Amino acid sequence: MERSIFARNPSVPIFIGVLTLLALGVTVMSEAYGTGAISVSFTKVLGMTLCLCLAALAMDLVWGYCGILSLGHFAFFGLGGYGIGMWLMTARTEDVVRANLMGGVIPPTEAEVSDATAAQIFSVVGATDWPWMWAASGSLVLSLLLVVLVPGVLALVFGWLAFRSRVTGVYLSILTQAMTLALSLYLFQNDTGLRGNNGLSGLQNIPGLDTVGQDRISIWFFWASAAALGLAYVGAVWLVSGKFGNIIRGIRDDEQRVRFLGYRVEAYKLFVFTLSGVICGIAGALYYPQAGIVNPDEIAPIASIYLAVWVAIGGRGRLYGAVIGAAAVSLLSTYFTGGRAPDIDLGIYTIEWVDWWPVLLGLGFVLVTLFAPKGLGGLVDYIVRKDRA
Repeated sequence: MERSIFARNPSVPIFIGVLTLLALGVTVMSEAYGTGAISVSFTKVLGMTLCLCLAALAMDLVWGYCGILSLGHFAFFGLGGYGIGMWLMTARTEDVVRANLMGGVIPPTEAEVSDATAAQIFSVVGATDWPWMWAASGSLVLSLLLVVLVPGVLALVFGWLAFRSRVTGVYLSILTQAMTLALSLYLFQNDTGLRGNNGLSGLQNIPGLDTVGQDRISIWFFWASAAALGLAYVGAVWLVSGKFGNIIRGIRDDEQRVRFLGYRVEAYKLFVFTLSGVICGIAGALYYPQAGIVNPDEIAPIASIYLAVWVAIGGRGRLYGAVIGAAAVSLLSTYFTGGRAPDIDLGIYTIEWVDWWPVLLGLGFVLVTLFAPKGLGGLVDYIVRKDRA
């Protein structure tokens, strides 16, 4: 009799249990439904951290299990944010425009409302017409589909071109970074239809929820982020724990041998790469309404490099390790760069952690690589084995 996924993978009930306790704890201490010990801003930080954990989970699938070091996965993350951001800006701006125009003697036509909404959104870049890529921004359902389809199609097309040419190793990493850089530079232009360097802002204002405070909206997004992370973790564990997982690990360790055994290596790599792109898109769609803004800086290559660093620090090839690494680095980054860490006055020099945080992150990456190659997840494995012994 085949055992359930929970019995075969003890990390699943533990992970879901910890995530549930976290959700309950944050809810009890939130301003909306609890004691108010956790502020709205920190609730958003925790929700965004869960989204980054979801992106790290996707990165670990493609790198830790399939051996594809992608340095462009934050492009999919950003595209998911742009997908939902266009609907948020359109719906919110249309509500404001409609309320203002209704004060006139003659009620406005739908065409007038549409033109005024476009002028309001795109005047910052000197345009007044709707770009073609905003065609679905008036529909929440279509926008949610784009959150999945746009990152998925980009990953599918890029992966198909790269894998069918059998590009591997550092060359593939360079290509993924080039893709991200090209997309970022394209979005910086004002004539792209996505407001150039200004990006999409005010995303924290959810249309139709004008009477609902940010305290409640923040906890709702936190719940959604936790649910998405939990479902993705269970699905990822199920995917890598069976025959499919053995094959992609074989591709990671010896691609030529797996191909010699008759498996379609390119098809497996393409599936994992596309799936991870979709997961990153969903993570971005949950992240940016909590952040409030998305712009081309979010898709810069350095962001994807950070994502790989998080997975390496957490321990690639361990899904919970990727989550631990992303959570630890994200929260430490918030502490050191958010003005919470006190500066250290050495007399002749003052250590300001805002400037020194990248140095700490790089030093941590080097130390983990040298002395704990299995990452923080490896330390968890060691502690569990020690307790069992």
